[in-house]
Amino acid sequence: MGTPRLKDPAEVDAMAASGAVLAGVLDALADVVAVGVTTNDLDAFARERIRAGGGVPSFLGYRGFPGSICASPNDLVVHGIPGPRPLADGDVVSLDVGVTLDGWVTDAARTFVVGEAAEEDLHLVAVGESALADAVAACRPGNMVGDVGAAVQGRAAREGVGVFPSLIGHGVGRRLHEEPQVPNVGRPGQGIHLRPGLVIAVEPMLTLGRPAIRLSPDGWSVFTVDGARATHAEVTVAITEHGPRVLTPWGGSGRWP
Repeated sequence: MGTPRLKDPAEVDAMAASGAVLAGVLDALADVVAVGVTTNDLDAFARERIRAGGGVPSFLGYRGFPGSICASPNDLVVHGIPGPRPLADGDVVSLDVGVTLDGWVTDAARTFVVGEAAEEDLHLVAVGESALADAVAACRPGNMVGDVGAAVQGRAAREGVGVFPSLIGHGVGRRLHEEPQVPNVGRPGQGIHLRPGLVIAVEPMLTLGRPAIRLSPDGWSVFTVDGARATHAEVTVAITEHGPRVLTPWGGSGRWP
């Protein structure tokens, strides 16, 4: 495992500019997700909005990935390839977006409900957002990366949902994936120290079923093994001397998730 590269305050500000473009794209996607819209439609919309903001889709071409975003409906947990599938009433779909602006990468995801969702699905999505909030609250100097994972794991356990131990967050900066790894399970006080200047993508991925996954033959799409639905919530957050600074705030200034 390599040494995380810390960012100085000017670099964190530059990443915040990238994050502002990304957050605007996610907010705009919230108004586009609807019954009958395809994940290809969402991909094209996001790609246009990213470029209109002066950015580049970080995912497009990354290790051969063919989409500008990851679109993952229902039991597709993460890394779904956009395609012709139309969204149906009652679906849940996670949209994961990466933006590169002036060489700085940010990464964030939200799960949306389509039409009239079942109560258990609404609960799952809400728990994912609460787990993210708990994890970000742990992103302060003096804590360890294990405190972040423990926050996610604890929220999931209290709410009766599963957390995938093999699906993790990561450092981010000049590259999409940097050190350190940020697991969604952990023990307080274990792992690397969270130091000012560290920037990480925190991303709980939870399920209503068994916390086990299978990889699609396409080499990207990660599904639940039992067909249970999943949720994915993610922000890019900088550790500062004053606590966590979310660089991809959902819903405009001051709101995330």
